[in-house]
Amino acid sequence: QWMICNFRSAICQALVLEIGETVQILEKSEGKSSQISYLLYVHLKKSTVTNRGLCETVVPLEDPIITETTSTLQEWGVLWKQLYVKHKVDLFHKLRHVMNELIDLRRQLIQGHLAQDQTREIKRHITVRLDWGNEHLGLDLVPRKEFEMVDPEQISVSELYKLVGWVVLFLNQCMLLRQRHGDGCRVPVSHHLFINLKSFTYNSISEDADVFFSLYDTREAKQISEKFMVKLNKNGGPKNPEKVDRLCALFTDLSSKDLKRDLYIVAHVIRTGRMLLNDSKKGPPHVQYRRPYGCAVLAMSDVFHTITDLKEEKDFVLKVYTCNNENEWYQIHENIIRKSNTKYSAPSTNYGLIISLQLLRGELEQIRRENQAVFNRALALTRKLGFPDVILPGDTRNDLYLTLERGEFERGGKSVQKNIEVTLYVLYADGDTLKDCISLGSGEPNTSEYRSFVLYHNNSPRWSEMVKLPIPIDRFRGSHLRFEFRHCSTKDKGEKKLFGFAFTPLMREDGTTLSDESHELYVYKCDENATFSNQGLYLSLPCCKEDFNSCPNLPANLPFQRSPKETFWVSTILCSTKLTQNVDLLALLNWKAHPDRVLDILGRLRQISGEEIVKFLRDVLDTLFCLLDDNTDKYGPLVFQSLVFIINLLRDSRFYHFRPVMDSYIQNHFAGALAYKELIRCLKWYMDRSAEVVRQDHIQEAMRALEYLFKFIVQSRILYSRATCGMEEEQFRASIQELFQSIRFVLSLDSRSSENLVFTQAALLNSFPDIFDELLQMFTVQEVAEYVRGTLGSMPSTVDIGQSMDVVKLQSIARTVESRLFFFPESRSILLPVVLHHIHLHLRQQRELLICSGILGSIFSIIKTSSMESSVQEEVEMMVESLLDVLLQTLLSIMSKSHSVETSRGQRCPQCTAEITGEYVSCLLSLLRQMTEIHFHHLLNNFHSKEELKEFLLKIFCVFRNLMKLTIFPRDWSVMRLLTSHIIVVTTQFLSPALHKNFSEADFDFKVWNSFFSLTVLYINQPSLQLEALGPAKRKKVLDKYGDMRVMMAYELFSMWQKLGDNKPHFIPGMMGPFLGVTLVPQMEVRNIMIPIFHDMMDWEQRKNGNFKQVEAELMDKLDSMVSDGKGDDNHRELFSLFLLEKIEQETWRETGISFVTSVTRLVERLLDYRDCMKGDEMENKKIGGSVNLMNFYKSEVNKEDMYIRYIHKLCDLHLQAEDFTEAAFTLLLYWELLQWEDRPLRDFLHYPCQSEWQRKENLSRKILHYFNKGKCWEYGISLCRELAFQYETLYDYQSLSWIRKMEAAYYDNIIEQQRIEPEFFRMGFYGRKFPFFLRAETLSRTRQFMRYVYCFSARHRAIIIVNYVP
Repeated sequence: QWMICNFRSAICQALVLEIGETVQILEKSEGKSSQISYLLYVHLKKSTVTNRGLCETVVPLEDPIITETTSTLQEWGVLWKQLYVKHKVDLFHKLRHVMNELIDLRRQLIQGHLAQDQTREIKRHITVRLDWGNEHLGLDLVPRKEFEMVDPEQISVSELYKLVGWVVLFLNQCMLLRQRHGDGCRVPVSHHLFINLKSFTYNSISEDADVFFSLYDTREAKQISEKFMVKLNKNGGPKNPEKVDRLCALFTDLSSKDLKRDLYIVAHVIRTGRMLLNDSKKGPPHVQYRRPYGCAVLAMSDVFHTITDLKEEKDFVLKVYTCNNENEWYQIHENIIRKSNTKYSAPSTNYGLIISLQLLRGELEQIRRENQAVFNRALALTRKLGFPDVILPGDTRNDLYLTLERGEFERGGKSVQKNIEVTLYVLYADGDTLKDCISLGSGEPNTSEYRSFVLYHNNSPRWSEMVKLPIPIDRFRGSHLRFEFRHCSTKDKGEKKLFGFAFTPLMREDGTTLSDESHELYVYKCDENATFSNQGLYLSLPCCKEDFNSCPNLPANLPFQRSPKETFWVSTILCSTKLTQNVDLLALLNWKAHPDRVLDILGRLRQISGEEIVKFLRDVLDTLFCLLDDNTDKYGPLVFQSLVFIINLLRDSRFYHFRPVMDSYIQNHFAGALAYKELIRCLKWYMDRSAEVVRQDHIQEAMRALEYLFKFIVQSRILYSRATCGMEEEQFRASIQELFQSIRFVLSLDSRSSENLVFTQAALLNSFPDIFDELLQMFTVQEVAEYVRGTLGSMPSTVDIGQSMDVVKLQSIARTVESRLFFFPESRSILLPVVLHHIHLHLRQQRELLICSGILGSIFSIIKTSSMESSVQEEVEMMVESLLDVLLQTLLSIMSKSHSVETSRGQRCPQCTAEITGEYVSCLLSLLRQMTEIHFHHLLNNFHSKEELKEFLLKIFCVFRNLMKLTIFPRDWSVMRLLTSHIIVVTTQFLSPALHKNFSEADFDFKVWNSFFSLTVLYINQPSLQLEALGPAKRKKVLDKYGDMRVMMAYELFSMWQKLGDNKPHFIPGMMGPFLGVTLVPQMEVRNIMIPIFHDMMDWEQRKNGNFKQVEAELMDKLDSMVSDGKGDDNHRELFSLFLLEKIEQETWRETGISFVTSVTRLVERLLDYRDCMKGDEMENKKIGGSVNLMNFYKSEVNKEDMYIRYIHKLCDLHLQAEDFTEAAFTLLLYWELLQWEDRPLRDFLHYPCQSEWQRKENLSRKILHYFNKGKCWEYGISLCRELAFQYETLYDYQSLSWIRKMEAAYYDNIIEQQRIEPEFFRMGFYGRKFPFFLRAETLSRTRQFMRYVYCFSARHRAIIIVNYVP
């Protein structure tokens, strides 16, 4: 149940609950009143209980991401308040915003009213925010799969490592990792430009206008998109009232290459009204002409600089410029772009077209789903001219783009030039006009006729106006275009007089359509009375020069006479998935009409564009296999080459989406039952010739097409077998066997001296894993595995091939491991040995380590998955024998190289990065995790000698230690760190019996045992295992899942120590410090386990030397450094004293032992007090008091001169920080008094170099004199000057003697001449148990520190301070 309200009860036995907490109700009492009160506070939820027992967990039966969001928000809530307390205001506000977003997203997910895609998107947004918050709050990274947390127990360590790594890459916004299946290319991403016309503000037009938007490439000087058309009224608003705020379009299918072009948005404005805008006399008002008005441009580079984020919508203003000379109208946009100011006029105001733009990216269907509000606004889809970079199989188009280029017309006896208007009709073979087959632009409905704009008094008009003709495919053949030319009179009647026409068929006699080029059409004379009811009258005439040449014998009495001086130019672009302009393709499809030309046609197939082939893919394939059935011997090789060409064409990113079309054809339409024989024969012939021919391009292409060749072979055999009830099965199997022998032959060739052969082998290896699924349709899993094993086994070793070929070989093995074949246990047992053999060789030679780690990671993931369903004992045994030792050696090599390179040069070796180290660590851990007791037993018993076992144990212990010393996994990879620790402790438990069995007593080996103890000590001290530093929630999770692993390892350490027997003295006192560090870990059970070991050490030292001075010295040295580093506490001091005193009571050396334990206890007490005193907020005198107390202890109680001298210098540093130079000088005098004026050599110590005792005392004297002088305490410096003068005089060092005498004289002068303030002292008594014990007595304090001292101590310790003035 989930709390929906805070609960406080007056009943003492009741729970105190906060909103959002989970309550597991085990039993409820019956009764209406109790049930009502119960339901007021909780919301019932279905749930399940995991980990039943004392530490059971209640998990609600809901979407796991909802559960995670709930618990994470609860955890963040506490940390969020702490941010405010710590004054991290910026993060505080950001986190609050993210938490509110998460609450809203969680609410949407709980409601459950979202579509599947929307739910996925919501989950993505949630995980992004969860990971962001965890990162900024210093929490652990959460490994995910499909947006949900993964259970580390359900996947391999290698897969877990990759998942955590992917989270890091995602958070850092690195480039996306794409899994590339097969040899498929990355599919280009389509871009789309959303344009919305908000208003058109102008003052000079009072007529209706049409605005045409298009995309224009200035480098190639051509339009690259259709036009988007907007009809406006004379007020500038939409002519259709329903289109208010709906004048928007989406320019689709722009590639990344298109966006890099020099693109412009071009807007042409065509008005509809009078002939001349400012002359009402030119034409009657009822006659409307389409007339050019103005043009506006916008550079897409400016758009990209303004729109920085995808889906960001920004407004732009486009100035509309008018053309000074209508003869230049066709290139007004180019003049504006080139800024040819003399050819256009700028507007009087800055107003014009106001548009908003938005850049979208992705598949159009995805864009439609994500932006439903945009598509609901009658969005006009404006397509790209020609096909996009990605052609989808279902993308059916049959568009002919026609551009009216220009014309040359006679004046016709008129005094002025004509005003020419062109009318376009699309007519079918029966003479009927095709309805709605003309589009001026998207956004407006299609029309049945098109009228061009009119250029005033121009007999050589240049329009450059494009229209789209979406003609139905069934009407294309037999249809033609007719262009009628009229002179638009500006007289009172405003007549439009027909004076000529031109025409062109849409398809030629050979079945091809108009070619994509400019066409010069003949103009035929006619008048207004001419009739076109019988189109046969003019269709028999030549439409152009090429047509005229094809029919030279024309009759003299033609119905229409051509005007020889008049010509009309149009250009066409066909974008059709059903029609072709290619003669060769049509000849291939109609090969039966010209069987004698088949060989020539097949030879020219490569010259046909890929777009044409994929449009007719099924028909082309049917033709090829029909040719193969017709005459295998004659057409077989050429059909094979053509088939290879088409298959490789589908590897192109533009046509990659047609691979499903090919698959569908093979499964549902392919009927070549006999084709497999010729395909196998040709393929084998190609492979057998690879050792002979020099140019191997055709062989390499066949190798790249191997996947689909096998698809055709297998499907053909299935059809044949179905038709003949399985006849010739043995022959088929024999042919496949021979084909694989040829494959092995190609791979076994030595390619080091032939680059072409290298490419052939690489192509074969790249395609080889793609044929496994096809073979599984015809053969058993074991048979296919045997074929593959033989092929992989035929590949030469790493020594015999170059590096590039080595990479290809491993990539092929990697794809073999990732294939479906490898998931079958029966095939995996066959393939695994050969795969491990190749991996083993590469790891031995340290080659291509990154690829090898990927292969191993895949293997471990598969084995982990299989282990949940069936036994994988034999496979794991195989991997242990082949990989474990070489994995350890590889890791040691990588770690040593990485460490040496980084420390010596500060650079990273490419093979020694953190990435590759982490990969191999995860592989090793995956293998160890899969090993059971049986595997460890076999492993440890299979070593031929103890020396081999020793080497193995040293390697694995060393690797384990490096895992804890080196930063393999970042701090926030807690999941990986904990799992690693768990695997290490379990492995150690399996290995320790072998250590005791083989290297104890007479066979004792110090190196192995020392390595083991060092490992256990490092393990227990790992920062990631210090549960005391974790929050309550995380600590509970760790304990529930793994328990306290420090305790497990401590028990193992203690057990092995006890098994050492008489060999324990080898580790005394060497392991004193490491074991002491373990006891200082703040875990009660670990301390209880480890402290008795010190009694053992004391006992063995007493037996050996009659005392334990060595143990005492080592223990005190290590205690000092470790406690100073922050380890240890009062609990440790009490346990240490209690346990050892209890053990010592029974010993004969009881008195010395008690004395030792007492001294250690007193030392720890003083060290803890000293550590507390040295905290930054303590007073200087308290720090000084702690130092003096500890210094005196080392001198008087334990007589440790080194430690005494060390604390002398620490005390001196404290005095110097407080600028008490006199006290610093007196402190150094304590060390000075220990030194003699002798030449005895001294080792380097602290900051002192190796020097004689005399030199050190002299240097110390000079430093003390310097401090006495700075502290103005010259009286005490005079005696030291005399001491130095005596030494210099004895050595006849008169130069130094002169210097010291001058200093002495200066001190006398200072005493007489310098003024000094007498210091005041107060005697202070500290009475109270909260004071450190060394302060619980009287002490002196100087005036300037006195007031601060009294205030701070009385406030902090709430104790009494008695102060007396000391005169």
